[in-house]
Amino acid sequence: MTNSPLFWAGFNVFILALLLLDLLVFNRKAHVVRMREALGWSVFWILLSLGFNYLVYRWLGRQAALEFLTGYLIEKALSVDNLFVFLLIFSYFKVPQQYQHRILFWGIIGALVLRAAFILAGAALLAKFHFLLYVLGAFLVYTGIKMATSAGEPEIDPDNNPVVKFLSRHLPITRNLHEGRFFVRKDGIRFATPLFVVLVMVETTDVVFAADSIPAILAVSRDTFIVYTSNVFALLGLRALYFALEGLMRLFHYLHYGLSLILVFIGGKLLVSDFLHIPMVASLGVVGFILVGAVALSLLFPKKEEEEIEVRG
Repeated sequence: MTNSPLFWAGFNVFILALLLLDLLVFNRKAHVVRMREALGWSVFWILLSLGFNYLVYRWLGRQAALEFLTGYLIEKALSVDNLFVFLLIFSYFKVPQQYQHRILFWGIIGALVLRAAFILAGAALLAKFHFLLYVLGAFLVYTGIKMATSAGEPEIDPDNNPVVKFLSRHLPITRNLHEGRFFVRKDGIRFATPLFVVLVMVETTDVVFAADSIPAILAVSRDTFIVYTSNVFALLGLRALYFALEGLMRLFHYLHYGLSLILVFIGGKLLVSDFLHIPMVASLGVVGFILVGAVALSLLFPKKEEEEIEVRG
């Protein structure tokens, strides 16, 4: 059933309809997204994802449903790093809050297309070359260790970003926002606005993060349908999660280490998969325990004020 082109087309039409409903109906006018609205949308997307998870259980069985839920949780957790980078990008370019939703919307549209390509290519390679499982496992372990030993907060330098430099050299760019548009026409010449530059940075940033998240989910399931749909539903709630957590992201300073542990665990599971089978229920339990533990530690042991000042400086 899930291999049917008609089914895949129907699923993508359903997702596109949800996104268009969000953009053209509920968020037709540019506005500042308040905490209450963001939390409401976050709850909606989470409930929708859990509802789809139940449909997966009824269609494909318990194992597929557990794989979907595990992949969804991993992608959702890894997206927190994306959100922090988005915050830095918006702050650097001084993007007004009322335009941030529009940028994130089109950024997610692009992310869905790019990740679909990554997932299809990755699943095909893993199906054909079994040894790539060990390469993937080692990569995840390495990424997890590197994440744990890094400074903890992602850095961004738009002035030295090659994408920004390329756009500046090859496109005429205005200095004004022009009411949230990405392109404007002046004297017969089409100009890109600063919001288009921000959108491109958001897209390229997501490609970098996909290098971690896609292998992590492929390590959980090699069913293209499960991997793709869990990614899609995690991305759908990314905008609402950004506005809900915008002022709270700095509180979860131990989540960074929790994510590194998850990547090491998933990578290690891959490396021993031919010798030791770890049930999906156990994997889901480990991922959930690490996430809850990281959040709890962040709340119990908040970052000291002088440390926050040092990071901001």
